[in-house]
Amino acid sequence: MSSAESVFQFVDQSGLERAPRVEKLRELGFTWADLEDEEYWLDAVAVMRGETYQELEEASVKLWAILDKTVRYVHRRHDLYDLLGIPPVLWQMLDECPLPEPGRISLYARFDFAVADNGAIKLLELNADTPTGYVEASIATPWICEQAGIASPNGAMKGLLAAAWGTERPDTAACVAYGSHQEDSGTIEALVKHSGLDIKCVDCLDLWIDEGTVRDGEDRVIQRMFALYPKEWMAVDEGGDALAYAVESGQLELFNGPHSILLQSKGLIAAVWGMYELGLLFSEEEREAISRYILPTYNKPVFSGSFVSKSVFGREGGSVRLFDDNGTLELQDEEGFDSSTLFPTVYQKRAELARIQTAEGEFHLLTGMFVINGKPCGLLGRAGGPITGNASHFIALGVKELGDE
Repeated sequence: MSSAESVFQFVDQSGLERAPRVEKLRELGFTWADLEDEEYWLDAVAVMRGETYQELEEASVKLWAILDKTVRYVHRRHDLYDLLGIPPVLWQMLDECPLPEPGRISLYARFDFAVADNGAIKLLELNADTPTGYVEASIATPWICEQAGIASPNGAMKGLLAAAWGTERPDTAACVAYGSHQEDSGTIEALVKHSGLDIKCVDCLDLWIDEGTVRDGEDRVIQRMFALYPKEWMAVDEGGDALAYAVESGQLELFNGPHSILLQSKGLIAAVWGMYELGLLFSEEEREAISRYILPTYNKPVFSGSFVSKSVFGREGGSVRLFDDNGTLELQDEEGFDSSTLFPTVYQKRAELARIQTAEGEFHLLTGMFVINGKPCGLLGRAGGPITGNASHFIALGVKELGDE
């Protein structure tokens, strides 16, 4: 499909001098535009048609409500926890902690969509526990789009984050290798800055727990913590059960909240599709949205055509395998950690990603949509191969205003 026929228009800016633009982004807080002499940021803008963005926003609202409804159906059903791959060490925590009000299970999340060149929108997954890409979306994308004279819908992200954290009021933000891992450190620092609150950033590896009381390396008691720490790792890491106990005993409030792991599991999408096929739980309007935007997803490889397999808790492309129409393995991620050795696998019908032609070659375009404080609010573009993994690039996504079409 030619660029004229695609819902994306590629605006190449690689002819501009890169170094001062990288430095400006660094000043703004995006310090990893270049990583070890490699260009993570593609100096370009992928511009989405306004009508496609409107549909994507509406789809996000509908899917957010559908997945929230499904979590409430799953809650306290241990047989379904097992199907979703939820580690048993977390079951008591999930059972005893009260569910937040509708739409508020995660206040900081990101959908990943396959938006095809023809505008077809399909949900790939929901990162509802520890999504990254916030700096790219909330800081870099608006600046890049402004410089190019292109509209960005991402300007509301900072205010929505401040509202969400104004309710949760964490006293601590944590990630692994704080101070040395550029992306995660920069992410929590930006979140803290945008919250407007007095929040201390710490390294998860410096935390210790004594009978449910969580302390940092300076012996400061932590009571309310945002952590870029995947909750499923409580089943694997030393001290994970102690952290789960701290939450279930009420001595630590963790953000996103405990039930975000139910939203995070790709098994939840399989549960939605299964109940859709059985005619359970959902209204006619919800069924129409599921049929239009959710890919057939199962706990077993039952496809006659091409499909994808991935761990229910795979991240950054790790564990993803692509199979062709004959069911033969075509491609698999070689760089990300294969978490399918630890957690169950789901199988999903393959979807088409739009393709963009750049100075570096052809890339597949993955479209992210942040949902902050319950509202879809920010686009994140990733450009890479058929599997979007650690080697993919960040590209700003803008929107062609409806009046200009």
